[in-house]
Amino acid sequence: MILKRRSPPEYVVAGLGNPGAKYDGSRHNAGFAVIDALAARMGVKVKKMKFQALYGEGIIAGRRVLLLKPQTFMNLSGRSVRDCLSFYKLPLERAVIVCDDTALPAGKIRVRAKGSDGGHNGVKDIIYHGRSDVFPRVKIGVGAPPDSRYDMADWVLSGFSEKERKLMDGAVSEACGAVEHIIAHNTASAMNKYNGGARPENAPREK
Repeated sequence: MILKRRSPPEYVVAGLGNPGAKYDGSRHNAGFAVIDALAARMGVKVKKMKFQALYGEGIIAGRRVLLLKPQTFMNLSGRSVRDCLSFYKLPLERAVIVCDDTALPAGKIRVRAKGSDGGHNGVKDIIYHGRSDVFPRVKIGVGAPPDSRYDMADWVLSGFSEKERKLMDGAVSEACGAVEHIIAHNTASAMNKYNGGARPENAPREK
């Protein structure tokens, strides 16, 4: 009996966060939350270990996709993403990065095709190891600290209020939709659909 060889993934979706139970539900782990939600939608488990990450494989829009949760801690996320892409011989543009963003209000999302790290150390490390800032990303707003005296590290590692959690549930679902749209269509189309507020389907294209 000849077994049919499974095709390699065409995309990698990497959600950024910190490993360990004490970080579950923190603002900085919004990327992990999206990977978990995508895995549930796809009916797959993200439990295998490779590339210094937990991963699982499934199908989105007829394309094989690898879901990745780097276990390197946030600041070293780029090593895991680089190793995964190198193994499958995929360009950085085929990595969809999902991360938190303190510049966006809690519950809002934004899709970008390229750009600077915006002060996010996980994205910074991906740019460093990938030697490029051209890769799609889905940013999930987690809100800014209440005032300028608040330590940013403490803020991103903190949890959400009850009101914020309800907003984040919606944001995680919307971010899943944005990732699926990028893979099914392209990043520009996802930007046009999801950027711009309460009615993303009517939003203008982000420049």
